[in-house]
Amino acid sequence: MSQSHPEQQDARTTSNNNREPIRMDDHQETCYETPTCKFDYCVKRPDYVAMQVNSDSNDNKVHAGALVRQLSFLDRFLVLWILIAMIVGVVIGYYVPGVQTAFQTVQFHSVSVPIAVGLLVMMYPVLCKVQYERLPSILVTRQVWIQIGISVFINWVIGPIIMTALAWATLPDLPGFRTGVVMVGLARCIAMVLIWNHLADGDADYCALLVAINSILQIALFSPYSVLFINIIPSWFGATADPSIHVDVGPVAISVLIYLGIPLAAGAITRFALMGLFGRKWYENKFIPWVGPWALIGLLYTIIVMFANQGHQIIDHIGSVFRVAVPLFVYFVIMFFIPFFVLKYVGIPYELVVTQAFTAGSNNFELAIAVAVGTYGIHSEQALAATIGPLIEVPGKKDGIAMFDLCGITIQEKTSLACTAVIYQRKEE
Repeated sequence: MSQSHPEQQDARTTSNNNREPIRMDDHQETCYETPTCKFDYCVKRPDYVAMQVNSDSNDNKVHAGALVRQLSFLDRFLVLWILIAMIVGVVIGYYVPGVQTAFQTVQFHSVSVPIAVGLLVMMYPVLCKVQYERLPSILVTRQVWIQIGISVFINWVIGPIIMTALAWATLPDLPGFRTGVVMVGLARCIAMVLIWNHLADGDADYCALLVAINSILQIALFSPYSVLFINIIPSWFGATADPSIHVDVGPVAISVLIYLGIPLAAGAITRFALMGLFGRKWYENKFIPWVGPWALIGLLYTIIVMFANQGHQIIDHIGSVFRVAVPLFVYFVIMFFIPFFVLKYVGIPYELVVTQAFTAGSNNFELAIAVAVGTYGIHSEQALAATIGPLIEVPGKKDGIAMFDLCGITIQEKTSLACTAVIYQRKEE
């Protein structure tokens, strides 16, 4: 980074308490976020060089442990809760007679009501957090559209191809489990990616935009994609189709509309209605903290019920369950780390790199579980395979945050990158 001019050094001491546009060389720099800029260094310093101040301080390092501690008690130990929920479900299903019959007594769209309630509950809180009202203001720059194009290509072209290839390479003799893994790869992120992106200081608005876009694309594409990647593409390579694992557009589309469309509409209506009645501050500080934990509660409840229904099957096929983890783990490593390092290498701002990486490496396992249950049934291998997804994805996200320590990324470096390419607009005098 170049050295600052003397006049800039003098101005440094007087500009800390004002938010005037920053003058650099022959150009005028204007902060988009003024007067509420969230980047301390870009507001309080007169030039980019000043962002190096204190950059050697250990206090400014982004430590994974500190970031993870920002999670709530429930979210911080999510992997543990999922493991406990799985064990409890298996024990109930294996040792409590008649539990499967009880769960199947009342059904909604071929899904037991206890499962349907859990699926809807775990989707609703996440979709209440999406900032739908900010989307029009974000979609105004060419840079944003370029990043959207990159994300759509990674998520809807590269991701499904890689997951399908890994599923066939590692599970050639397990068609049911293989189909469940493919369905996880087709369900793009709309859930906990918002939390992980926040912890890693990613671009919150851009992440919300991608969540909204992926939500819409999933409603439109999940059904035809399921037919394409489960029924059609394998036949191009000589794979023998098994009629029992074929996917029909109708049932999948109905499942997507029910388990994504209903909570998406409910989340948007809730957000606009409550913000209109009580204001944004109340909504963000009161309602979101109250409704947020219900997503995890719904997920854990759903896992318990699903594993209770499949207790005997899990015990009888424990080896296959462990095999399902292999393609899911390899998929996460490829889809998270390659986009991160490639985009960082070509000079994409840190905040956008983080958002792209977490978006690419995340999957909407809630939707995959819901569609697998709605299409194949709660006792299916497909549903069991989809349930393994969060057990692999959640610790993977924590490792992704820990990677920032290894990269030695400082707050100043991240701020400088973000301000240079995103927050500031260069105007000719």
